[in-house]
Parts: sequence; structure tokens; C-alpha cells
Amino acid sequence: MLRFFKVNDPFRLIGVALHLVVFSVVYLILFPFPMTEPLLQWMVLGERLGEGFFLYKDVVDDTGPLSAAFFMAMDFMFGRSPLAYAILGRMLILIQLSYWNFTLIRYRVFDENTYLPAIIMAALFHFSFDMLTLSPALLGSTFLILALSQLFSQTVLQKETSESTLLIGIYGGIATGFHLNFGLIFPYMIFTGLLISGFSFRQLILAIVGFLLPVLLILVFYFWNDSLQDALEILPLVFTYDGFSYQSVYSWLILGAFPVLLALFGYFLGTFQRGSTINQQKQRQLIITWMLFGALVFFFVKRQAGFELLIFLPGFTYLITQFFLYVRRTWIGGLSFVLLIMGLPLGALFFWKSQTQGNKAYFVSKNSDYPAKNQKIMILGQEMDLYLENQLGGPFLNYHLSQAYIEKEKDLEEKSRLYSKVFLQKPELIFDSEGEFKKLLLEFPALESLYSEKTPGIFVKAKP
Repeated sequence: MLRFFKVNDPFRLIGVALHLVVFSVVYLILFPFPMTEPLLQWMVLGERLGEGFFLYKDVVDDTGPLSAAFFMAMDFMFGRSPLAYAILGRMLILIQLSYWNFTLIRYRVFDENTYLPAIIMAALFHFSFDMLTLSPALLGSTFLILALSQLFSQTVLQKETSESTLLIGIYGGIATGFHLNFGLIFPYMIFTGLLISGFSFRQLILAIVGFLLPVLLILVFYFWNDSLQDALEILPLVFTYDGFSYQSVYSWLILGAFPVLLALFGYFLGTFQRGSTINQQKQRQLIITWMLFGALVFFFVKRQAGFELLIFLPGFTYLITQFFLYVRRTWIGGLSFVLLIMGLPLGALFFWKSQTQGNKAYFVSKNSDYPAKNQKIMILGQEMDLYLENQLGGPFLNYHLSQAYIEKEKDLEEKSRLYSKVFLQKPELIFDSEGEFKKLLLEFPALESLYSEKTPGIFVKAKP
């Protein structure tokens, strides 16, 4: 199997596609996973925006603006279909790994052209089941790979290229629009451009302008829709509110020990036992720096879940490919390859399946304690499962961000915007298990005439 993918033949991508298809059948049909809280939240967000509301102005959530627009389009075409998210996610994965493999071949990153990176990356995507479905991280990482490819081009071209440096910035800015934490690609772009790729002053300015262009266009969109102040008020909170954990680091260490070990061996084999051209040395520096900045990105991530690890996959793919290309004992390479390609997806499947019953925070199921169905509700608490049979009817979707927003010190204008968010939408039911809505009632007594507490923690809109 290892020899099959070592061959420089684009048709080997058919084997990669079959790998994805086979494990898609296993994951989606034979051993399906329950709905996750983030996926339900993205579906609810797309549904709400499709009704004519705006992210940040009418819905408090930390999803990137471009991802929110994408989820709105998904709701328009497929409604709340987890299968559609799963299939489109795998199609995007196939595009990513194909493009990354072509990048490594085009810029002569290894001594031989091979399609090992594609199949290795396909296996790494199965590290966690939530890496395989659409998410802001998956959407944004597509453009990060495009940006990284353009940086690689700087290591082989001997003349100043305005187009590639501009594209580096544009791709980085678009990735940030999909996943706000990817904004840290900006300092990575500057750092590696100056110290590794040798940007001239002109190239540096082009990269910065390219990055700022998508960001400014997004801000212009909010300005024209009278939402800029709301966006500027909430966006800083996205990076400062208290994070929360869906999956433990311990669980990642269990599954990730083998790929990390292969990557470390690959690094030492490629660095100390093989001669490298100057271009290959620069490319290795780009990857190692990418991994370090990836760790910095993850430090700011608020949802500790597997899909947030996607930023590391290009780097791990590069390092593990070095192991399989340079390991001297063929039986070690062959056994390790089978364990990675087949063992990692199957091991991850059964490991995460064993977590579904105990991890109630991540996996949502129908709650019979609250009989509300097909109503416009708002939840200020942890009961996201209520959205399975109801629609968002108020401004607060991400509870942790909403809590930070409600408790934030505000001037008179900001208080007016907060009041308008609730008053203009008027959800039919408000679930207030954490007491945040009661704080709003104390701050805005006018809301008391709109809602009455039917049972402890549940407020009902008064009939006109």
C-alpha cells in the first residue's frame, strides 16, 4: 500500500477519494455520531440569518462573518441537514489535500514527487469525527492552505512577484473572515515573509494591503447595514470571553501519540540524515514556524474541540511524509503506514463513539423535560438541545459570549443597542437557567411588561 501512493501518478488521488468514501460510509451510515452542539449552533445561526437578521447586530455569536453567510446559504439549500454538512465537508477535504499535495510537488519540497501527502492528510482528518464536517475552521483552513502555498512559491522564485505576495494577504484575510482566530496568520505572514522568504518593502506592503482588503470589505458591509457599531462592540469580546472544553487534551494525547511520534521521526530524518537544498531548508522553516503559530492560534480558541486542530494538518502531513520517504527499514515504514491509514480512522471512530454517552456538553439529544416545540425561543444557559425542535427567536445564541456581552460595562448608547436587540425580536420563550435574563430585567424595567416568569427560569412573552 505504501508503494502504491509513493508513485508520481495523479490517478493515485482516486485511491485517496476511495479512502474518504469508505470511511464516510463507516462514519455516516454504519456508526453515525449524534448531533454536536457547535453544529446545531451553526445550523440555528444560518436559519436565523436567512430570516433577514444580521450577525452581531441581531445575533450574538462568535462565528466568522463569511462562515455565517455560508451557513445561511446551507440553510437555504438544505435546511438543517447534518448529512449535507458532512458530505460538503468531505468534498472540501478532498480539495484541500489534493491542492496541498500538488503544492508539495510543484515546489519540489521533497526529493521525489509522491502522492503520499494526500493519503496521509486524509487519514489525519479522521483524528476526530468533527474534523470531517463543515465548520468555520474547515472553511477558513482552505484559504490558509492557499496562503501557505503562495509562501512556498517565494522559496523557489528568484524574482520579485507582486501577484503571489498580494495573494498571500488576500487568502489570509479571507481565512480570517471565515474563522476569526485565523487572524493570527497576519503576524505569521509578516514574520516568515521578512525572515524566511525575504520580502522587499514593496512585497510587504502588498501582503498587508491584501490581508486588510477582505477585512475592510466585511466592515464596509456592516457599515452599509447599520451594524458596524454592534460588530465593533462584540468582536473584541470574541477573543476575551471565557473558553470552554468539549474534548479533553488527555483524549487528544491518546489518539495523537502515534501521529506525533511519526512527525518527530520525520523531522529528524529529514533534517539530520538527508541533505537539503536551500529552498527545502526554507520550506522546512516555513512549516515549523507554521506549527508554532498554529499553537498560538489554538491558545486563543474558545471551543476546545477537535475541529480547531485543523490548522496543524498541513504541517503534520509534511513531517510524516518525510518519515515514510526516508525511513530505511521498509517493514517499519509499511507497518506504520497501515497503522496510520487504517488504524487511526478506526481507532478514532471507536474512541469517540465511547465518549458519546458521557459527554453531554458536546453531544445534544432531545430533552423531554421541556415540551416546547416549533417556537421562537432564546436560551441563556447550557440547554442548546432545545433548539433541536425550536428556532432561535432572540439575539443571544452563544451563551458564553452573550454572558460576557451582558455583563460588560456599557455607556448609554451601548445599553440602547442591547435593549433594542431583545425588544425588537421578542422571543416567545426565554430559558434563563443561569439568571442572565433576570439581570436584564433589573437593568431594563421596561422589559418586565413583556415577559412573566411562568416557572423558575422560564419566561413567557405576554399576550398583546
